[in-house]
Amino acid sequence: MDVFPDFDGLEGIGDLREVIGALLTFVLIIAVLMLIVCAIVWALSTANGHHAAATKARIGAWTALGAAVLAGAGVAWLNWLIDLGQQL
Repeated sequence: MDVFPDFDGLEGIGDLREVIGALLTFVLIIAVLMLIVCAIVWALSTANGHHAAATKARIGAWTALGAAVLAGAGVAWLNWLIDLGQQL
């Protein structure tokens, strides 16, 4: 049995896929940039003894890392589910 979602069944689905792809790109770019900024602030504030700023930067870095992982894993998970649906 060949089961695959009918992406052409709705009008404008191609536009929706482009918008979602563009949003995912923005999420990944912003998450990576925030990870870089937070890591730099974390390092500088730790080196200079600003423990409150270091704690906030560390939380920001972990949050940005989590957002990047979730955004990237979401695509992989969706592709895995589509491939699994084809096997049923």
